[in-house]
Amino acid sequence: MKEHFNLTLKWSKMLCEDVRHLVFVREDGKPMPCIPGQFIQIHFSHEGEDQRRSYSIATVPGAPGPAEVDEVEIAVSYIEGGAATALLSGLQPGEALESSGPYGRFCLRDNETPKRYVLVATGTGVTPYRAMLPEIAHRMAEHGTRFFLIHGARRREEVLYGEEFAAFAHTHPGFEYQARISRQQPDDPQPWEHPGHVQDAFEALGLNPETDIIYLCGNPDMIDDAVTRLKQKGFTPRNMRREKYVSNR
Repeated sequence: MKEHFNLTLKWSKMLCEDVRHLVFVREDGKPMPCIPGQFIQIHFSHEGEDQRRSYSIATVPGAPGPAEVDEVEIAVSYIEGGAATALLSGLQPGEALESSGPYGRFCLRDNETPKRYVLVATGTGVTPYRAMLPEIAHRMAEHGTRFFLIHGARRREEVLYGEEFAAFAHTHPGFEYQARISRQQPDDPQPWEHPGHVQDAFEALGLNPETDIIYLCGNPDMIDDAVTRLKQKGFTPRNMRREKYVSNR
């Protein structure tokens, strides 16, 4: 049975025009056990109805494997007229929310040893990969596993945690990072910034269903299109993991 607890907002900042990064602590002072890749649910009432919204945990734990985190970090996309948007955009430090979790199985599995993971995301779908960074570093060091992270955004400003991922790639040679920008191209692109959509990167990767495992997180249309392309290359549910982010108002 999943645990219910209150989360108190510690601080927040805007990552871009419509995405807010929020940092919570449990009101009871306890750490929250989780496996990187899992999510929490926020519970609230709107117009007399009980509502829930799910958010991936973005906290980077201090060690690989299952973790107990003292702070619960999430990234929230704002939707015009959304009930959760109204709640979370107005939340001030010291105010609390009801929450539960963690939930989900979108995690790096102990029993899989591919030569390479290809981690694909759009928008806030990149947050679970941020939480996986210590585990990624461990698997590269212990098993020689390689990782390739592709994050899709419309504009440079919407590439969430891009500097963090680029810095991690710089210090971990087995990790490659690429941001795919689909609309407004920067005048001074960084080495990790490329035009197009995340699926456009597939051909150059030499994907192999015998040696690669693909993780897909974010926009449902992206995931459906990516799955269609990957199936044509011989990928099956055995070597594809997916988590669709549906925008609930």
